[in-house]
Amino acid sequence: MVAVVGSFIGSGAAGGQRVQDAAGGALAADATLVAPGGGAFSIWSLIYFGLLAYAVWQFLPAQRTDERHRRIGPWIAASLLLNAAWILSIQFDLLWLSVPVIAALLVVLVAAFRIGLALRPKSMTDALVTDGTIGLYLGWVCVATIANVAAVLVAAGFDGFGLPPETWSVALVAVAGLLGMALAVWDRGRIAPALSLSWGLAWIAVARLTDEPSSTVTGIAAIVAVVAVLLTTTAMRVVAMRAAGGRAPDIAAHDPSAPRAD
Repeated sequence: MVAVVGSFIGSGAAGGQRVQDAAGGALAADATLVAPGGGAFSIWSLIYFGLLAYAVWQFLPAQRTDERHRRIGPWIAASLLLNAAWILSIQFDLLWLSVPVIAALLVVLVAAFRIGLALRPKSMTDALVTDGTIGLYLGWVCVATIANVAAVLVAAGFDGFGLPPETWSVALVAVAGLLGMALAVWDRGRIAPALSLSWGLAWIAVARLTDEPSSTVTGIAAIVAVVAVLLTTTAMRVVAMRAAGGRAPDIAAHDPSAPRAD
């Protein structure tokens, strides 16, 4: 819980310098063509709330001996430490260090998400608090990783090997969209990761269509990516519901008769 509170304060969500204002504004909404608009970062309030709820939930007696939480817990703890390290790297203007840190964070969240899929929650509360929080966290970090890499390259003076900036921005948006679609197939249409990833992409579209640097092509590409992610998620959810006898995958997850995710 200390790590959650520390990250919340360090991110600027509780006052002080915001992450998007640190490191010379390298992560600001107008820093690169794939930078999400400022409103995108409000999702951290929901993620931090979920992490606090998870911290309380996994300390309850019923969860202390549960194999699911014993296996997920260390990965969540590692994600919080990495998140804090990422915030510190930005706040101390060590922008180059933020890339390996956020890449490691993405890997850790994938591992936690995989365990959550393999070991079914025993209640809807567990599914909401644990799987919902991890899913939101993972979806957002997918977009944040791409935006972070772009910010570091631009700050370092990368010229794109002579290719137009919009070629790179559309390619990066496409990568984010493909990640979202791959997640939807893997998790059988879970809502949380699709929503947070789509949220980040949607704010890229907002920033490019209404703010500087303006890029209609990038904005449209981001909208297409959002639609692709949501359609894929919906399709996989319908398939999963049919396979589970009409029950949603995250509702049927704790039903012993439901198909396993692994």
